[in-house]
Formats: sequence, C-alpha cells, structure tokens
Amino acid sequence: MSSPYGLDIIESCVTCKSRTERLFCNLSASALQAFEAIRFATSYPAGSVLFLEGQVPRGISVLCKGRVKLSTCSRDGKSLILKIADPGEVLGLSATISGKPYALTAESLEPCQVNFVKREDFLGFLREHNDASFRAAQELSDKYVAACRGFRSLGLSHSATEKLSRLLLECSSRNEQADKQQPRLKLGFTHEEIGEMIGTSRETVTRLLAELKKRQIVQVKGATLLICNRAALEGLAAA
Repeated sequence: MSSPYGLDIIESCVTCKSRTERLFCNLSASALQAFEAIRFATSYPAGSVLFLEGQVPRGISVLCKGRVKLSTCSRDGKSLILKIADPGEVLGLSATISGKPYALTAESLEPCQVNFVKREDFLGFLREHNDASFRAAQELSDKYVAACRGFRSLGLSHSATEKLSRLLLECSSRNEQADKQQPRLKLGFTHEEIGEMIGTSRETVTRLLAELKKRQIVQVKGATLLICNRAALEGLAAA
C-alpha cells in the first residue's frame, strides 16, 4: 500500500520481509504478535519532528522506512547532528525505559514510516517477553558504542578536513559502498547539515568540498558524491 508521501507502506510487522535483518524487529513469533497489537503505524513527510529534546517521553518509535536525524541544540541556538537513524532503529529507547526526558530531537530527513508504541505498553511488553528485552539491551549497547565513536571522531579529530573525510567514509560504509574502488554516495544532506554533523560551519563545508574536488579526491554532481581517490581520503581521515 502506498502512502500520501510516496512510501511503500509496511502493513504488518509479522509479514515484513526486512524484519529478520533488523536487530530489534527480529523477535520470536509470540513477541512479534504482541508487538503488532500495541503499535501505531504512522507516516510522516520530510521535516517532521517525532520528538523534542527535553520532552517527557511518550514512547518509542521504530523506524520502518526513511531516515531521521537526531540532534541536540545549545542555549545559543547552535545545532549538532549526532546521528542519522536508518530503518530498523528504535528511537527514544533510552528515555522511554528510564522515564527521563528525551536527550535529542528526532526529525525526519525524508518521508518516513514509524511504528509508535506508548511507554506504558512498551514497558509491559518488555516485562512479558525476554527476547524483546534482550533485543532492547542490544540496541542500547549499539547506541552506546556508536555514541563513543562519534564523540571520539568529534573530540579527537584535529581538523574539519579530518572530520569531513571520516564522515564521507562512514557514509560509503553505511551505503554498502565501502568495498568499491570508487564509492558513489547519495548524501542527501545540505552543507549546513553536514556542518552540524561535524561541528563546523556551512561555509567551511563548502570550502572543504571545493578543495577535495580541486584535488580530484571527490566529484560532486547534485546530491551524488563520487569518491575518486579513496586512499587519499583515508589519509586525510587518519591525519
């Protein structure tokens, strides 16, 4: 079934063909049926806010389709994108379990399908199904490792060039292009958003990409970026 936003809607978790490839969704038959009974499937257009930093947690959102950016904002209005969530990820998990406010803001980068579960229903679901609790623990562990990796990249990188190079290499890995000699990426981010991901300004990102193009390390056509010299980019990322 197609939604108003052009999404190919997943109508049921039980019949979803992708669930076995996704950590939290790969549940036992009984747990899956129980989850199906408490979820609310929702579609969002690009630019929709799923929840706000500081908001009291209402529940979890399992991302089925699309991508969501998770960001934090300082008092002076500066924004930092900490992660781009892909299908299969559980958003708001830590806050929902702990009862503490959401630590990040979740906003859709493109049309998305989300399965929302109320906090009380989700906590009861975890109590009744051990495999779901184990999957939730694995998801939290993965998020912790990813956060440590992100902090290391931001905190220990010596330059914006290094941070940008690492981001491009990570994107190639996420898009299953890591093994290709010249990875081709659909970034789908503005220069401002890239700046928010590596902690620098839009102007700096524009300048750095121009330098990479001049050195023939990358080529950019619209939203498509081709890594022409992977070895050189890896060298910049390790500088």
